[in-house]
Amino acid sequence: MKRLTIVACAVLFAWSGTPAAQDVREAAKKAEADRMAAEVRAQEVEAKITSDRAALRAEVEKLEAQGKQLALDVQNLQKRKAAGQERHDALTEKWTSKEVEFREISGNVRIAAKDIEALLNTSQLTALYPERLETIAPVLEPGYFPGIDDISGMTDVLLDEMKRSGQVTLQQGPYVGRDGENHAGDLLTLGKFTALYRSPEEVGFLTFNADSKKLFALTNLPDRKMAKTIANYFEGKSEMAPLDIASGESLVGIGDHTSIVEEFKEGGDIMWPILLVGLVVVAFTTYKLTYLKRVHGDTDTIMGTVNDLAAKGDWAGVEGFMQKHQGHNWPVLNVLREGVRARREDRETLESVLQESILREMPRLERGVSIMAVLGAIAPLLGLLGTVTGMITTFQVITLYGTGDPKLMSSGISEALVATKWGLCVAVPTMLIHTLLARRVHGVVSDMEEKAVTLSNTIQKEQRRGTHIASA
Repeated sequence: MKRLTIVACAVLFAWSGTPAAQDVREAAKKAEADRMAAEVRAQEVEAKITSDRAALRAEVEKLEAQGKQLALDVQNLQKRKAAGQERHDALTEKWTSKEVEFREISGNVRIAAKDIEALLNTSQLTALYPERLETIAPVLEPGYFPGIDDISGMTDVLLDEMKRSGQVTLQQGPYVGRDGENHAGDLLTLGKFTALYRSPEEVGFLTFNADSKKLFALTNLPDRKMAKTIANYFEGKSEMAPLDIASGESLVGIGDHTSIVEEFKEGGDIMWPILLVGLVVVAFTTYKLTYLKRVHGDTDTIMGTVNDLAAKGDWAGVEGFMQKHQGHNWPVLNVLREGVRARREDRETLESVLQESILREMPRLERGVSIMAVLGAIAPLLGLLGTVTGMITTFQVITLYGTGDPKLMSSGISEALVATKWGLCVAVPTMLIHTLLARRVHGVVSDMEEKAVTLSNTIQKEQRRGTHIASA
């Protein structure tokens, strides 16, 4: 600026003597004015710059202070981060050590919840108190961690089931009637085992359906006697009520019983030979047991009387006693008679006579016993024959109609099973009766042998005593 001013002054001085000096001076003045204005502006700019620099410096100092504070904050945050990381690592390590236990506890609680759910799904009380399933429903959800309230709720539900399982409750409730419609009536629950209903028209049993969680009336009503017992129990007139400890399983068969006549017809034509075998067995058993009881008689008393008379040597009395029982064709009496007749023979001859008499009586005793063994073997074979014919009928139906409808095959299968059943029902008692009769016959034969030996010994004693007296 100063150099520019000097140059301007020199120029003005050089041109001062010229005519244009006046203009130069004017230009110089203008330039001076411009210079002064420029200096003023420069001073203003300088002052503004100085002011801005001071403000900037203050701002820089402020930012530097903020930077220092932020640095301190960063240091504090880093320290807090390090402390948080240490705590996180410690908690992670602690959770890792406890996670297995927590998962095991959660798994055990969920298993217990499933067991309780299965118990409630099979309990008829659920039809009356369905809200109990809602208590344990959250525990069964995947990923749900049960709390102490959930465990307490499960315990309450289980204790409630145990409590109600031992109670007899009469209340109003809904059930599905025999017509398939929903009804409301008096419901009587005997613990968790049996449920009964009473309507103005009837009384009957209820079964629990696990799928629908409802009580359904059995299609078949109980018989008149049982229905009266149930009605009296409802009214408090009786202390007895039917109880199904199988929780309704045994009630399904009420009213579904097949009579013997109907079952006989289901067995087919082979049932007639089986029936004939059974009747023959019954008739022969009755006859044979009566005969054996009659022919055995009171042999112990008879033998005691004979021994007493023989010991006294009163053979006339023995013969008179035998004459009294002449009308009794008992094997033991026949053997004794033969022995008394041969009492004067030697021991060997006497024993031969007694043994021959026993052998003569045995066919009469054993007559027909072997037939029982034959009938016992025939009966199951007849049942097996019925099985074969029933299966043939079943396969014929399958050939004609296929296996689409099981009812078409039920006739042949029923024939096979019923025939087998009744064949065995006849065979098993027949074999047992055969064994019983054989033992009875053996008992009579053993009794004859025993009495024969006793009589032989008595006769021999009497003979020795007579010989001794004669020699004396």
